[in-house]
Amino acid sequence: MEGDFIKINKWLLPLSWLYGLGVRVRNALFDVGLLKSESFDVPVISVGNITVGGTGKTPHVEYLIGLLRNSCHVAVLSRGYKRKSRGYIVACKDSTARTIGDEPWQMKQKFPDVTVAVDRDRRHGIRRLTADKSAAGIDVVLLDDAFQHRYVKPGINILLVDYHRLIIYDKLLPAGRLREQLSGKDRADIVVVTKCPADLKPMEFRVITKAMNLYPYQHLYFTRLDYEPMRPLCGGRPRAIEAIGKETHVLLLTGIASPRQMMVDLAPHCPDITPLTFADHHTFTPADAELINSRLAAMPEPRLIVTTEKDAARLAGLKGLSDEARRATYVLPVRIRFMLDQEDNFNENIIGYVRKNSRNSILAKAKDDNQPKDSDNTGHRPGTISFRNN
Repeated sequence: MEGDFIKINKWLLPLSWLYGLGVRVRNALFDVGLLKSESFDVPVISVGNITVGGTGKTPHVEYLIGLLRNSCHVAVLSRGYKRKSRGYIVACKDSTARTIGDEPWQMKQKFPDVTVAVDRDRRHGIRRLTADKSAAGIDVVLLDDAFQHRYVKPGINILLVDYHRLIIYDKLLPAGRLREQLSGKDRADIVVVTKCPADLKPMEFRVITKAMNLYPYQHLYFTRLDYEPMRPLCGGRPRAIEAIGKETHVLLLTGIASPRQMMVDLAPHCPDITPLTFADHHTFTPADAELINSRLAAMPEPRLIVTTEKDAARLAGLKGLSDEARRATYVLPVRIRFMLDQEDNFNENIIGYVRKNSRNSILAKAKDDNQPKDSDNTGHRPGTISFRNN
């Protein structure tokens, strides 16, 4: 059920109050204009959350890339969390997870024709993206994990909420996992409840919709995870999760914030799952390799290791991983699926915003071709999405 992963440390609530006071002051400074949010001459779409931990940001950003890449020059800008580098970097074929971060590296591997850049200062990053010759002609910038980066004012602000940890039931850090007060959701133009069970009942959709208590200008969507065929870490034929076999013993190796949904989804196909869980964005060490080797060797045959795309970026070059472990490791790609037949509506909202505000893309040309020849097209500075004005 929704909220079933939430655990509140009530004894830390006084510290949460102090933390919340600081967050309120910061947000108030932005609201009254003492801290400035900057708009840009390129459409900007932000994807993020107000909780600590995974809500599925990367697969949702990848969905947006897939939606726009054939008609726009798409750029993704990320902080590059836990990378071993500094400043502004544009990913290239020689980039590694260490230099740009595991999530940007994953996106660049999947979409080599898309510009992927990292910069902790998102304003500086957008300026560089729109000025650099190496990234000329950018039509839209996707900001990864930037909902709370209020120094940038995006045209569309997408807030992701984990079904298993709904923000309406959570508390502020450190008692809970909220980065800011629940009222922060009011800045979102689009709210997506992620990682929903595939068999969610109509009544549950209605209950969550009412409980989220959104404004009329905000659009609410529901998505679930869908898994593509696994690919071997060291090359070979893909393998469907349905073909794993109930007799196979699986070591589920993850360094992500919330691996429990993966266990739930894999359980029908491989009942014997042994989790080996590390912290989110964990940097694997030779000692970890020894642990992985020993855990795998202790399991009965047939056995294999299943890991995530994000973890694969850090496992590929791990020293000390045995040949058996490398051969046994399969990477499980994930993508999102919209529920309640909401996909077309979501796509239209995103494409409509980019079409309205971009001057270079195929989408913009299609818009111009359909306008009367004597129409007034003066000025094209992107604003926020029009949900609030309708």
